[in-house]
Amino acid sequence: MLREIYARRVFPWLLDRMLGHDEIGRLRRETLQAAGGRTLEIGFGTGLNLPHFPTTVTELTIIDSELMLEQLVAARIADSPVPVNRLQLDAQGRLPFTDNSFDCVVTTFTLCSIGNLASALGEIRRILKPEAPFIFLEHGRSDLPTLAAWQDRLNPLQQIVGVGCHLNRRIDQLVSSNGFTIDQLDRFNLPGAPRLIGSMYRGTARRR
Repeated sequence: MLREIYARRVFPWLLDRMLGHDEIGRLRRETLQAAGGRTLEIGFGTGLNLPHFPTTVTELTIIDSELMLEQLVAARIADSPVPVNRLQLDAQGRLPFTDNSFDCVVTTFTLCSIGNLASALGEIRRILKPEAPFIFLEHGRSDLPTLAAWQDRLNPLQQIVGVGCHLNRRIDQLVSSNGFTIDQLDRFNLPGAPRLIGSMYRGTARRR
């Protein structure tokens, strides 16, 4: 009971506070400039990406398995610079979109928390048009062996505190091993964040 209250009421508020500061907003804005056309965002959370999508996005579909902070999200959707279609869907299952139907797919701080990531990446690959970009901004496994070992040790605790979030996923390898070719990849530490959770992967990939 307490775990459910934490996951549904406390964690969304914490997530919004942790991921809503200015530095991450700058990264979101820079990352999303590559988006355009009919775009799908998987794992929109509390809608922190919405102000940062460029007007080159003609239609934005946002999906998440959970409905978080609904009044706040509704206000952010109302203020969005692009038209938004919001759906409650689990990215691990088959998505109700036809093959080759999106010009762009975006994930930010999402791939860490999807249980069956291979299934979700397979769906992203299926619904993307040929040569369309998959844009990602994610945290994951550090390149430093000592720090990565600590991420492995603390990962079980992180999955409880972070409601399914993994500290130690090697995002680039997971994307590459599930049918994508990475065109661009930036690795850096998130300024001001503990290095255990601040090892970042930002890039674009296209389906093979």
